[in-house]
Amino acid sequence: MRNDNLILALPKGRILGEVLPLLERAGIRPEAGFHDPAERRLQFATNVPGLQVIRVRSFDVATFVAFGAAELGVAGNDVLMEFDYPEVYAPLDLGVGRCRLVVAEPADLAHNDDPRRWSHVRIATKYPEITRRHFAARGVQAECIKLNGALELVPALGLCRRIVDLVSTGDTLRANGLVEVEQIAAVTSRLIVNRAAFKTRPHPVGAWVERVRGVLDAA
Repeated sequence: MRNDNLILALPKGRILGEVLPLLERAGIRPEAGFHDPAERRLQFATNVPGLQVIRVRSFDVATFVAFGAAELGVAGNDVLMEFDYPEVYAPLDLGVGRCRLVVAEPADLAHNDDPRRWSHVRIATKYPEITRRHFAARGVQAECIKLNGALELVPALGLCRRIVDLVSTGDTLRANGLVEVEQIAAVTSRLIVNRAAFKTRPHPVGAWVERVRGVLDAA
């Protein structure tokens, strides 16, 4: 059973390292075990009474918040665009986790290719909803193959010629003979809030939103 603690859902991986300094400036410090890579627990106390943090997959943060398992979270706008949960409010762009969602294909194909002339495209991606909406907006039918990883291997193995994926430096694409041919969205991480919690617990939830806003404004 849930108690009255507020739960803040944080993403595992690279973004976590960028988010933690920001949260510390807002006065939130998870207990020592949170930073231990060998620690098997996923829920941790903080230095703030009544506030706990959970560490989950980046793609799952928005789901925890949308369904009320966490009142607050940090999620990339790529995740928010893909799932489009009406229960999730994203009041603050944290300005961390910067990357871009792009269409990529083999360099030899891109040499004579023009995405503006596509009428039908098969694409492997972790983001089928974003991909379909993006291409539908200009009348292109997108056949999406859902994969959760190793997308850069797809063109070389003949599954399909194009992918939609997150890119930061582009080094992984280049190492696998791929190039960007189109950008779908710029991506950053956002502070997200469960809308019902924001209404029913406006003081504790809203206070943390304003605390983080103050940190961002002071940066």
